[in-house]
Amino acid sequence: MDPHAPHTAPVPRVGVVVIGHDDAAHVTAAVRSALAQGPVVGEVVAVDDCSTDDSAELLTRLAASEPRVRVVRRRVNSGGCGSPRNTGLDRVTSPYVMFLDSGDLLPPGAADALLRAATDAGANVAGGLCVRREVPEQRRAPGGREVPWEAGLYAARAVYESPAQRPRLVHDTLCVNKLYRTDFLRDHGIRFPEGRFRYGDFVFGARVLAAGPRIALVPNRVYVRHVRGCADRLPSAPDRAGIADWRARTEASRAAYEILLAAGRKELAREARAKFLDHELRMYACELESHDVHHRRSWWTLTRAYLAEYDASDWEHRPTAPGCLVGRVVLASPEPRDLPRIRALASRPARLLPPYAHTPDGTPAWSADLPRITLEPLLTRPVRFLPLTVDAELRPRARTALLRLRLHELYGRVAQAGPEALEVEWRCRATGRAVGPRTTVGLAAPAEGSAGVFWSAEVTLRWAAFAFRRMPDGGARVWDLRLRVRFRGGAYREVTAQVRAGAELPRRCAVVGARHSVVLMEPYSTHSGALALRVAPASRGVMSVVGDGLRRLLHCHSRPQAH
Repeated sequence: MDPHAPHTAPVPRVGVVVIGHDDAAHVTAAVRSALAQGPVVGEVVAVDDCSTDDSAELLTRLAASEPRVRVVRRRVNSGGCGSPRNTGLDRVTSPYVMFLDSGDLLPPGAADALLRAATDAGANVAGGLCVRREVPEQRRAPGGREVPWEAGLYAARAVYESPAQRPRLVHDTLCVNKLYRTDFLRDHGIRFPEGRFRYGDFVFGARVLAAGPRIALVPNRVYVRHVRGCADRLPSAPDRAGIADWRARTEASRAAYEILLAAGRKELAREARAKFLDHELRMYACELESHDVHHRRSWWTLTRAYLAEYDASDWEHRPTAPGCLVGRVVLASPEPRDLPRIRALASRPARLLPPYAHTPDGTPAWSADLPRITLEPLLTRPVRFLPLTVDAELRPRARTALLRLRLHELYGRVAQAGPEALEVEWRCRATGRAVGPRTTVGLAAPAEGSAGVFWSAEVTLRWAAFAFRRMPDGGARVWDLRLRVRFRGGAYREVTAQVRAGAELPRRCAVVGARHSVVLMEPYSTHSGALALRVAPASRGVMSVVGDGLRRLLHCHSRPQAH
């Protein structure tokens, strides 16, 4: 098919499988987003996984007015996503199939873009960009901040004769941002794990890649994944609080590796293990400090047992990658330790604390009895690529707070680059907007203290600047501290400020906001240790802040049940 041929009306060739359980608030919107793809979508198979709410009735009512919709209701809840997807796949009659979860959406033109890519290239699989959109309890207007998933894979159009030509494909474990030739899946017996199996996408994706399909990629935005707060959590949403979730991650990762290895895809299997270090291990290691001692020990034991399965080639694949360094530290000690250092290594971007850094109790952040990791490959890079460390401390005043920042030396490399100033900015996490213009402050001459050599700067933080920011939906807002280090010669580097070890953050305070409303300001440390500010207006804000605290407390002690 000539990609430059005149545009013709699309033929109904795509079937969309929509799955849901007890999600009456969102499932019809998901189905309508599939129907809105136009005539290219010939059928929508909506599989209700034995809901106890009005989901099935709403779908049945929609199907009565839309002939392209067929509703399948399972009599017993499967406890997962795999079984309902398999049910839908068995009933699809279209040449191509896509998958959609009830809480998410297909953006306009997604199915057409993927179908054209597949047919133009004669590919069995076509993939596009998935974006993650955070949805608070109060519905945010369309067009909010979206975070792309594996954006590098979908930067431009590409066609691969085999997945081996682009091992990075292993990192995109999502099934929902892709279109599959239906006969390809059936001919190779590719299905999702049945029943209460978490992270079944890992296994399904590995089975697809193991079959060696021709793959076409497009830069189009083809899937919007909604991530909702605790009060609006879907039953199928993963919960990282319990050790059972981490066990499910490791089991799914192990299964994906074994599938690829059994198919003779050794390079892809090695990449699957690298992906576990780079994504799963780093994500969960960042949050390890926030859990209790029992959770830490269970996580540590489980992780060490899994990493013990790695061979020398797995560790040598990317020896200086942050996830690899974290994995080596975990393997080196039978007990959890050096958690501040691990969190710094696992953060994005990774922050290598200087060798003289200490934890709040005074012990070295990198214990002397643990094996040293060779850092020379990292330290020969330009400073703009190094994981710099900046810590922050807030000192409260009457109507302001003094923000003290310190840029730490890293084996002499920072001094060579000549740091001159810090550019300070606070950005709203939901909208991406800044609270005001970027503030530039000069860095004082390097000083030496108990934390080693560092450059310092101070900025006055006016609470009123945050209190008068408009929040039309009446909900809380989180403001993240963004920094840029400016070096001699005009070079700069973006960094994240960590809350200084041992420093106490100011208590929650009330500030008069717009129209004499009361606004609560709460500085806090994120899971990765970064400094952030939560702003909650009026009485609704009070309940929001209190509710967040209660949810975090319950979150730490809960043991989630898989859907």
